[in-house]
Amino acid sequence: MAGIIEQVSSTFKGILRVADTTGTLARVGLEWIFGEKLPAPRLLRKTFEKLGATYIKLGQFIASTPTLFPQDYVEEFQHCLDKTEPLPYSIMLHVLKGELKRPLNEIFAGIEETPLASASIAQVHAARLITGESVVIKIQKPGVSDVLLTDLNFLYAGARILEFLAPGIKGASISAIIDEIQKTMMEECDFLKESLNMKEFARFLADRGIDEAVVPIVYEHATTTKVLTMERFYGVPLTDLESIRKYTRNPEKVLISAMNTWFASLMFCDLFHADVHAGNLMVLEDGRIGFIDFGIVGRISKKTWRAMTDLMQCIAFKDFEGIARAMTQIGAADAETDIKSFASDLKNLFTSMEKIEISALESGDIIDGDINRMLIDMIHLGENNGLRFPKEFALLVKQMLYFDRYVRILSPGLNVLADSRLKRLAD
Repeated sequence: MAGIIEQVSSTFKGILRVADTTGTLARVGLEWIFGEKLPAPRLLRKTFEKLGATYIKLGQFIASTPTLFPQDYVEEFQHCLDKTEPLPYSIMLHVLKGELKRPLNEIFAGIEETPLASASIAQVHAARLITGESVVIKIQKPGVSDVLLTDLNFLYAGARILEFLAPGIKGASISAIIDEIQKTMMEECDFLKESLNMKEFARFLADRGIDEAVVPIVYEHATTTKVLTMERFYGVPLTDLESIRKYTRNPEKVLISAMNTWFASLMFCDLFHADVHAGNLMVLEDGRIGFIDFGIVGRISKKTWRAMTDLMQCIAFKDFEGIARAMTQIGAADAETDIKSFASDLKNLFTSMEKIEISALESGDIIDGDINRMLIDMIHLGENNGLRFPKEFALLVKQMLYFDRYVRILSPGLNVLADSRLKRLAD
């Protein structure tokens, strides 16, 4: 009986969500008819933000996947922020109690009511365990997974109907893209999966004897699908050069440790961290690098890794024909690519990259925007030369571009391939 009641309740919530979505779309349509005629990409981005968590995450997926979406939409959705107003502590406390199913005073000595951060899916609160450890609790906002599932099933059904009514667009594989997005988003809602990713990365660090990098400890007795309790790190973002100098006299060494660790994970770990923006790479008070937030990870085939290695070497030596050949190996070509023409386009792109002022790179937001634009331009050049790239290519190149910018901030003279301290990169 309880199962039937839960199913009926879920169905009812789904109907309400579809009705709410339809109402929002109707209001947006009326505003467009009688108000300002925004360009289609901007109108869609603003509509997504009004529709909430699912569509915000979908917008971020569009922004980070230039291999699948038009350039003007990818650029517009760079502005799709995931920061949201925090929910009242009483609501998050209710979720926490329901998930842990134990009196909280048996687990925590105290929990800070004001969150450290609030995003579309979860809210993060600082706390202390009764055993004395400082932790952070990542708590999923109530109903988020149900809303995501309802929204994405609605979008998937709509895409299949559209493909049936207009067979000409079936080649765009809209339903397949939405299916892939659903898998990715539902994984982000599974904090047990994220905890497994963290433990897998920690095992890799231990197996390789890497002690200059660390992952937060997961406290399993206070972790569920919707609650993730982990060690609290104290430190600063990798781009905060002045603060880093308070922790170490050698910021360059810290950067090299981060790069060694990440590149080694491509070869020796079953997964790699696929979102190494400055906020997810912390320089801790003892000088170690803290890798945090494993909600987005990637996996790479040996073939793609070999081509990516060639790509990195060619980028380091500014061998533009080599870069073009490596990108051709990674992408699927419709026809034979003119390597010399492609190399010329790439040279122009990289020349424009080098004109960026270091002072403009010291803000994390500026770095994120700059990285995304460069990635979009690289993908666009490839497409102009007849190439189609897999999703993993965009993930990998984006992380490489992050590290390229960190080199410019922390060690402008560093030769990534020639420096013997970057030994793991050459393994």
